[in-house]
Amino acid sequence: MANDPHEVVLLKQLDFFHPDLQRHKAECLLLQNGDEGSFLIRNSKTTNEFAVSVKSEGAVKHFKLLWIEDVFQFGHGTYQSCKELERHFNSHPMLAGESGKPTKLEEPYPRDVAEPSIYETVVAHAEGGELVQVRNNKQPRSVNSKDGYLTKQGEIFKTWNVRYFKLQGSELRYFKDSSAKEPLRVLDLDQCTGCHFQGDYKGKHHVFSLTFSWRTFYIFGASDEESKEWVNMINWKLNTTKQEL
Repeated sequence: MANDPHEVVLLKQLDFFHPDLQRHKAECLLLQNGDEGSFLIRNSKTTNEFAVSVKSEGAVKHFKLLWIEDVFQFGHGTYQSCKELERHFNSHPMLAGESGKPTKLEEPYPRDVAEPSIYETVVAHAEGGELVQVRNNKQPRSVNSKDGYLTKQGEIFKTWNVRYFKLQGSELRYFKDSSAKEPLRVLDLDQCTGCHFQGDYKGKHHVFSLTFSWRTFYIFGASDEESKEWVNMINWKLNTTKQEL
């Protein structure tokens, strides 16, 4: 980097430039955590050659970005400076590769992402094949997602149904069971006004509420701790969203 041209140095300082990300890891990152059109810039194997990786239609496409003869070349365009190139990325450009299908660059995926201080709880621990400890609770599997069975109150308030919930990004989806491919409903957490642990509610225990302007959902897990874990994760996402606004 010490011998990099000034404009290349500026490129590597962009918050969506990922210096140590290889193609495979870029694909995993964008597919798991990115939205449609999420993109990032990363190093390539060749000096002054970079890759722009974009999530599109459930896959990741890669486009060359070159620094050659004191200009950036990307697609059919030439850009005299990093600032000019960044303006181009901010304009949501549309690219078409060999497949002919257009790919739109929507949102840059940042190098540094805020993480909640929530960690995995050990529910089973074995040593030499012998079970050391078992606890009936769960924690989020990753920063960006959580899933599991919960029981929710139906629209007809006397009914309670077990559903498989999946939290990812700003969406909370619930399915009939874990094998179902299509959700029964998708809740947009950007529209959620609050998530609170209630405890006991109408004869049920471990209940928490999820409030929208049009309805309040009442849901419970297998224990107070499990329900509170969902509340903590959902509230972390709500607070993160508010900070970004």
